[in-house]
Amino acid sequence: MNNMLRRLALLMALMAAAGCAHLPAGHISDPRDPWERYNRTVFEFNDSLDRAVIKPVAEAYRDYVPELAQRSLRNVFSNLRDVIITAHQLLQGKPQAAMTAGSRVLINSTIGALGLGDPASEMGLIKTNEDFGQTFGRWGIGPGPYFVLPLLGPSTVRDTIGTVADFSFDPIGSVFEQGAGRNIVYGLIAIDRRKDLLDAQDTIEALSFDRYSGVRDAWLARRRSLVYDGEPPPPKIKED
Repeated sequence: MNNMLRRLALLMALMAAAGCAHLPAGHISDPRDPWERYNRTVFEFNDSLDRAVIKPVAEAYRDYVPELAQRSLRNVFSNLRDVIITAHQLLQGKPQAAMTAGSRVLINSTIGALGLGDPASEMGLIKTNEDFGQTFGRWGIGPGPYFVLPLLGPSTVRDTIGTVADFSFDPIGSVFEQGAGRNIVYGLIAIDRRKDLLDAQDTIEALSFDRYSGVRDAWLARRRSLVYDGEPPPPKIKED
């Protein structure tokens, strides 16, 4: 964990030293994004890395790895995540949702052969995704400024702190010892998630004149929806 944080800090320092990105013509400042020049620099770095390495690997994974293997790997990692999701549901004051997540772990770890299968979903126990950023949001902590992380992508100040906590308490870290094995597991998870975004990226590129703004707005809207389980309160309108 400490090595990862040091590497992220080094990347951020290098990009800060490299300068800041230019704003597009007709640009209108967004109060949610006070560090936009820096964020655009990191976004361009991430985008270049993605196009050169990550996206081609994700496309190859989608096209050449058997669907059964993809689904089984996803189920195993998802089952481990359900352990911490159960705790998040309790921390957010949702005991019924916590019971559902805990039941998923029990069923998928037994009937589902240690998580290779997902019979819990077939029984109507719907999968949810929770993290520390969402839990902090449910506690009333605001997102803070938008912040693009090197390699990890869109975030906010709140969710960046949540990401550090997520890595610290991730059950995958308890199952796989630190080293090459754990790095491979996290790499597979990242590739699988990137595969799911292939179609969404094409849609954003087709509809958005400024890809940075399109990604930012879509990500912030999705995170707000996740914090409130799909029913966010209407935004407050400031009076003139």
